[in-house]
Amino acid sequence: MDHQLAFIRYIEAEKRYSPCTVKAYSSDLAEFSRYLEENYDLELEQADSDKIRSYVVHLVDLKFSERSIHRKVSALKTYYKYLRKNGWTRANPALQVPLPKIPKRLPVFVEESRMKCIGEAEVDGEDFTAYRDYLIIEMFYGTGVRLAELIGMTDLDVDVDNRRVKVLGKRDKERIIPFSEHLAAEIVHYRKLRAEKPFPADGTFFITEKGKPMPRHLVYQIVKKCLRLYTSLSKCSPHVLRHTFATHLLNQGADLNAVKELLGHGSLASTQVYTHNTIEKLKRDYASAHPRR
Repeated sequence: MDHQLAFIRYIEAEKRYSPCTVKAYSSDLAEFSRYLEENYDLELEQADSDKIRSYVVHLVDLKFSERSIHRKVSALKTYYKYLRKNGWTRANPALQVPLPKIPKRLPVFVEESRMKCIGEAEVDGEDFTAYRDYLIIEMFYGTGVRLAELIGMTDLDVDVDNRRVKVLGKRDKERIIPFSEHLAAEIVHYRKLRAEKPFPADGTFFITEKGKPMPRHLVYQIVKKCLRLYTSLSKCSPHVLRHTFATHLLNQGADLNAVKELLGHGSLASTQVYTHNTIEKLKRDYASAHPRR
């Protein structure tokens, strides 16, 4: 079997990488393979550290972001680690390759006052599409779920009686997230509107006007439209609402470890990035309130 194909099947079936990661790694390997063939007449298995260094320089020249370059080289590291594990190569040439430094970037989030405006916005309680779109925003902000987790929700996952939702995160890690009484009432009303439609009952929680599971691009458009209407953020995506969920919890005194569990992070370091936003808020409060500011 082709080594690249075997690798993709490995990370998909055994490592259980997300579909987005699998697609990205497959694309990254294909791009590097073309680069080797066009510039050195080599195959992936013949690359050494010098060739990967030159590839990094090539990516920099093409104006790829630092994060994109790190991800592409990470794909190569994982691939060559897989080859070495199976005895198809003696070393991992992607290790120790110098990479451009990633600039520190604070997570973008929506101010609490803006989220309050979104929550208080008038929405037609009899219009299925309008209310579904509203609930999507509320679900992101009320639970901090990822886009893939929201799309994958089933009716059985959303437990209104106990006010909690079960989601399947990265690497098929399951977690339970509580939600508010306010969100529970909105879920009940959404289900009422959905039940009035002649939709097939396939168990999916969020559905389109035709009763189909929500596609990623549609959910993305719904969030983008809402955030552009109520905020001046340059970045308007579902992940911004996840950042907002975490930042607002920490601003209100939530325990960092609790936020880590709610977000489904593998390490506390991933959650600590949100404390920077909290510190920035403290600085602003100090600057505006201290007598000797």
